[in-house]
Amino acid sequence: MNFKTLITVAGLSLAGLGAAMAQQIEYPVSRVTLVTHSSPGGGTDVFLRDLSKQLSTVMKTTFGVENIRGGSGATAVAAVAKGAPDGSIFYGTTPTYIQTTLLSKPTVGYDGLDPIVIVFADPEVIFTRTESPYKSLTDVVNFAKANPGKSRWGASNPASLERIAMERLARAAGVKVPIISHEGGGDQMIGVLNGTYDIGVGEMQEINGQLEAGKIRLLATLSEARLQGLPQLPTAKEQGYNVVVRKFRGLAGPKGLPDSVAKAWEDAVRKVVEIPAYKAEYTKEHLTPIVMGRDAARKFTAEVAAETTESFKELGLLK
Repeated sequence: MNFKTLITVAGLSLAGLGAAMAQQIEYPVSRVTLVTHSSPGGGTDVFLRDLSKQLSTVMKTTFGVENIRGGSGATAVAAVAKGAPDGSIFYGTTPTYIQTTLLSKPTVGYDGLDPIVIVFADPEVIFTRTESPYKSLTDVVNFAKANPGKSRWGASNPASLERIAMERLARAAGVKVPIISHEGGGDQMIGVLNGTYDIGVGEMQEINGQLEAGKIRLLATLSEARLQGLPQLPTAKEQGYNVVVRKFRGLAGPKGLPDSVAKAWEDAVRKVVEIPAYKAEYTKEHLTPIVMGRDAARKFTAEVAAETTESFKELGLLK
């Protein structure tokens, strides 16, 4: 190849590169706030902090996590809904923001935000402290039946999936047990560890540290089937209690977000769930990627809301 030809080829290559770069849309803001109602150390708090570490390298944007407590998530949802629809603020979604809306009817509900992406499916597990006498879910139920008024079960905030799961478990087991709610999984964990509660409920992300430290024992998973990473852990259904819950983790923002922002998030999340180090991390926490972009996330959220409404009607919580 002579010098003239080399210059021509190089020029064409640079032109192509320039066109490709022109087609790329830079993220419109330099800092993004990810809001959660969860207390520090709670499941959503951990999810957002872990995810943001990966996103910062892919999206070339600075991320910060803000914990806004109160109203079983309603305060945090309202704060995000008031934010500018420019990609600078999002809420970490779980079924809780749907349940809070249905049960509490806050001024701004789940439908006041726009689902932007669904990231993971997240199994729920029942646990107790290692020093407790309970080796199975049946042990817990038998104690509650034999000792009326002496059992107490922990849960996260009043309108959460975890709280509803515990209510369903008590009903399936035929026991009446006080179920104590908190503003997050971290607060509930303290009560389980100090023996205030016989059992607690949560996702692996928020309890993994205590499990690895040998301070808690798992009694059941509330998934349809046993977890791939914990094949020895029976489901509640296997133990005679027909309680199965579906939990997801995602993000939602103020309404009016541009399509370019929605696309940037979908593309970024699809990339980060394939990062080997992150994959090893979330696999350890038994999270399953189910990445959905905005259109699919909107449809999925509407379906979960419809299912939740029916469940609440069955439990007598809604007319």
